[in-house]
Amino acid sequence: MDARRALILQELDLTPLWTRRELLAEAALQAEQTTVQSDSPAPVNAFPDSPEAPSFPDRPAPQVPADTPDSRSNPPAARSRPAIAIQPTRQPQQGSIEQAPQIDRQARAARIATLEWDALQTEVAACQACGLCKSRTRTVFGVGVPQADWMVVGEAPGAEEDRQGQPFVGQAGKLLDSMLASVGRSRQENVFIANVLKCRPPQNRNPQPDEVALCLPFLRRQIELIQPKLIFAVGRFAAQALLGQDGPISALRSRVHTPPNSAPVVVSYHPAYLLRNPPDKIKSWADLLLAKQTLESQH
Repeated sequence: MDARRALILQELDLTPLWTRRELLAEAALQAEQTTVQSDSPAPVNAFPDSPEAPSFPDRPAPQVPADTPDSRSNPPAARSRPAIAIQPTRQPQQGSIEQAPQIDRQARAARIATLEWDALQTEVAACQACGLCKSRTRTVFGVGVPQADWMVVGEAPGAEEDRQGQPFVGQAGKLLDSMLASVGRSRQENVFIANVLKCRPPQNRNPQPDEVALCLPFLRRQIELIQPKLIFAVGRFAAQALLGQDGPISALRSRVHTPPNSAPVVVSYHPAYLLRNPPDKIKSWADLLLAKQTLESQH
């Protein structure tokens, strides 16, 4: 307190009382400041106001050991921030694609290559080699004449094929039937139709490479048993599976492919694609004529 105030208090004989009040007021002020500081959150935990880190109000900041690299290179405030929890990797379910490498693929393919027609159908119906068996309604083996000289190979079943268990039964199937009829062919008389995949991928997504690899032995055995004189491959995945090469349809069509140990292959657009792009039907018509001429040249 200043000298003048002290002199006045002394003259009024109030110095002891005022001093005690002043000391009590200062002590109360200090206590209040201490309480406010202790109740305030530490700046490093104020995540709701920070755009750089998520808020974990119920989780204490992790303790970082003194000998870790972070403790040597980061300031204390950075070390006290709680780390974002990393979720453990989801374990693959039974029969999922992730477990496919555990299958002895060579032995499986060799066994499938010895199956006759009825046994092959049974094998397809019971297949659980990949995760598609979990979501399918029915397997789609194929439809048509098992001794046909013309074989059509598509990519994978759709929703309607999955319900009925037959390939190409929706709008794309109707278009395919019309295409075949234009060159004197039908599934009832002289064509067998099959897909690379025997199960429908969820939401009609594209076939995955491992799914194709696991299902291809079924298609190869079908071709061996049918022994067609010509294969009409519709769609990119069917063409790539049969030819063993990548490339768009535009680069694979308009010519006859002769893979080793296989019938000649003519590539064209998938009927589902033609429904979305009608101008390309004229190109598929040219592919059908090429397939017809190739088959006729063998007689």
